[in-house]
Amino acid sequence: MARMYDARGNIYGVVAPETLRRQGIDVPDQADHAAQTREAWTLAAINACCAWAPGTQPPGSKDHRSDGLLVGPFQSAPPFDLLIVNTDGTLAERSGNGLTIFSQALSDQGLFPGDEACVLRVHHDKSDTPSPGQTAVKAAQVEGVQGFWLDLGQPGFGPSAVSAVGVEAAQLNGCELSHVRQLSALNGAWSRSQFVRVGNPHCVTLVDGAEALPSNEQMREPAMGEGLTRIAFAMPTGAGQPCAAGINLQWAMHESGQCVVARVFERGEGPTASSGTSATAVACAAWRVGWVRAGEVKVTMPGGTAPILLEEELGELSRVSLFGTARLIG
Repeated sequence: MARMYDARGNIYGVVAPETLRRQGIDVPDQADHAAQTREAWTLAAINACCAWAPGTQPPGSKDHRSDGLLVGPFQSAPPFDLLIVNTDGTLAERSGNGLTIFSQALSDQGLFPGDEACVLRVHHDKSDTPSPGQTAVKAAQVEGVQGFWLDLGQPGFGPSAVSAVGVEAAQLNGCELSHVRQLSALNGAWSRSQFVRVGNPHCVTLVDGAEALPSNEQMREPAMGEGLTRIAFAMPTGAGQPCAAGINLQWAMHESGQCVVARVFERGEGPTASSGTSATAVACAAWRVGWVRAGEVKVTMPGGTAPILLEEELGELSRVSLFGTARLIG
């Protein structure tokens, strides 16, 4: 039913709303209505499109064969509306790899507008940020790789940007950060975090060495996984602390120069091989504490390396862009 795409190890299914309706899943024909009624249909869509067929799930793999589902487009010409559905049935405000995959799917269908920028509008049901969120996407080539530049706009920093409560202050290189006690309780090295909003909310924990970067396997172990789920997921799956709507978690280490290494635990999903907006948030946090300067930053995750472009004006980040690439896998 859904076509599966891979963007640096992040896998999403892409399905049109009318395809779901033909399968008896009652998705409204307007994206805003579909977002507001998501509890009535998203889990059925995830089960239909992302569940493993009986007997096909590889040992040790995730519970679903993708990291989520992209539902759209809701029209035949730009701007295009879509919904980003996490595997727990919740909606995401933005996904860099998801929007890259959706752009590639539009291109494969002959709908992406050539060399012009294409506006994608993500509808969601979160109350702390406007819906739909818009992203301008343009086809491009970087180092011989065909893909898309995503204009993610100006990032926001600090607890107020992500509606975080109950966090303490911390510092690194003279920059004011946050101490999230729920994270440091899991690992004492996770004591300095930077909250970043790039359309969706992120908590980037800055660490000194590779030993403090959790592996995806460690994050799937019950003790750590349950603790991270309580932090990252909104209620009732998680505790919604420090962010009631949940928060995407990252860990970042400065490798050298303009290069940063990162790990990701996504709200609504769990550990992932890569995440576009997470890579962007990591680059922004690294700039904030002086690890990198404006310009191109490379963020390496288990699934690959994402080029990020940071633009600075009057000592502030004025714009951040992500280069993404995706391929059809089934």
